[in-house]
Amino acid sequence: MEIRTGGQAAAQALIRHGVDTIFTLSGGHLNPIYVNLEGSNIRYFDTRHEQAAVWMAEAYGRFTRKPGVAMVTAGPGFTNALTPIASASMASTPLLLISGCVGLNMIEKLDLQDIRQAPVIEPMVKKAFVCHKPDRVPEFIDMALREAMSGRPGPVYLELPVDVLNAAPADIQGVEFPITRVGSRCVDLEKAAALCEMIEAAEKPVIVAGSGAWYSDAGDALTELIEKTGIPLFTQSNGRGVVSDHHPYCYSSMLGIRPGAALHASFGTDLAIFLGTRLNLFSLFGKTFNPAAKLVQVDIEPEEIGRNRPVDLPVHSDIKAFTMELNRIVDRKGNGGELKKQFAGWNEALKTGEAESLKQNRAQWESDAKPIHPMRLAREIDTYLDRDDDILVTDGGDTTTWIGMTRTFRRGGHYLDYGIYGCLGGGVPYANAAKFLYPEKRVMLLTGDGSIGFNFMEYERAISKKLPTVTVISNDLGWGMIRHSQEVKLGHAIDSVTMLGTIQYQKFVASMGGLGLYVEDPRDIRPAIEEAFASGKTACINVMTDPTTVSPGSIALAQVGAYKM
Repeated sequence: MEIRTGGQAAAQALIRHGVDTIFTLSGGHLNPIYVNLEGSNIRYFDTRHEQAAVWMAEAYGRFTRKPGVAMVTAGPGFTNALTPIASASMASTPLLLISGCVGLNMIEKLDLQDIRQAPVIEPMVKKAFVCHKPDRVPEFIDMALREAMSGRPGPVYLELPVDVLNAAPADIQGVEFPITRVGSRCVDLEKAAALCEMIEAAEKPVIVAGSGAWYSDAGDALTELIEKTGIPLFTQSNGRGVVSDHHPYCYSSMLGIRPGAALHASFGTDLAIFLGTRLNLFSLFGKTFNPAAKLVQVDIEPEEIGRNRPVDLPVHSDIKAFTMELNRIVDRKGNGGELKKQFAGWNEALKTGEAESLKQNRAQWESDAKPIHPMRLAREIDTYLDRDDDILVTDGGDTTTWIGMTRTFRRGGHYLDYGIYGCLGGGVPYANAAKFLYPEKRVMLLTGDGSIGFNFMEYERAISKKLPTVTVISNDLGWGMIRHSQEVKLGHAIDSVTMLGTIQYQKFVASMGGLGLYVEDPRDIRPAIEEAFASGKTACINVMTDPTTVSPGSIALAQVGAYKM
């Protein structure tokens, strides 16, 4: 077909690549793309803030394992998008951010919204592309989408100057539309054989599966491996749920502060196998694992291997392909039954440790205290969201800690929080994206009263677009994690910067046409959740939780890393 402008070339390239959704906040620099997508099968989701558009694109990438696409306009539109891009980078989320910018002929003339954008974002993304010719726009879109998905996934930036989008190609009939599919799975066969020998020599092995297990779709292969060998499995990051917590060999999250078997396993193991996960703050940079244990790290990104702790067997490999090779070796040797017997005592010890730990926390989960204990709130949510396809999104410091200590992960890609970047504000956009993508599923956001303030007007988008999400706010009257970490570190909280007071958030949502509910008694949590989902409306439940309860996350914040004084 004839391509008359760069904007038309961009639109056609996105269509031909199978992009089905674009998250955006409109701006003049994007008009040449908007007009050429009118009437296509690509859906727009327009947000009230560019930050929310990119949060939604990140949620799309994490849920679907395909690049989410966001478009923002030049200058402030671009700078507003930077925070979620940094988060996507830390979370290894496939994402394409397309930004307009001033025309090439207007650079350094003090045109409207003119800044140098690519140098700003380049350290945050896998690659930053700037296209200067309308003929090459489809080529650059292909390169950007390929880069987002190749190797370790991540965000990619593509800048399209407005005069490039408005200009005609040199040959309107000769514009090419390359489509490159990245699907190869590298696997190190020799290292797989070496690991099997290490497993045979071990007494207390553990597997820790992270985001790489999710993005490579390794859930079935991992299930097969632990069922063949009896090796205990833990999950973390986007890997949570790749094997259900209900599986007898899956011990849920490896988060050290979570009640369960995690600390018992990490302290006691003699062989820790990390599959697509990083040694970071959540494992105290590897220090929670037995210093005498042998470490194996398998990752699609070689630079991650050995970060924070020496590794005995470094493996550059795709997680699914590597796990499938382990299964083939076990089948060939025929020693799976022997391994299961070998590790039976280790599993019994973990089950015992898990039961004891859960028992110690039962009083908090079942607390009838008022104000409500946040662990009771977390347990009520976990008990209610008992379907495999329920989606839970979390936001907030202490709030994410409490649910991270409680949530039962039943299925991969059905839980979303801010991850290691620790950035607040993505909750409402994440929940909106989840319900937009999966209208048939129940979607709940559990958030703190601090974090709910960042993108509050995205409720208007949910209501106007008829997205019946349910939000539960754990309202402890302020910035709880900071307040409590100050108490631990300084001996007192600085109220002037940590207290918000009693705010009727549910009334704001009700005023926009949603449902607002207020809860002070723990016995009313479940009925309120049931009413919210039954209403078919965008709902907000404001739950007053105990502002004096200190989470393990707050204690950790006061004691680790740069917060030491």
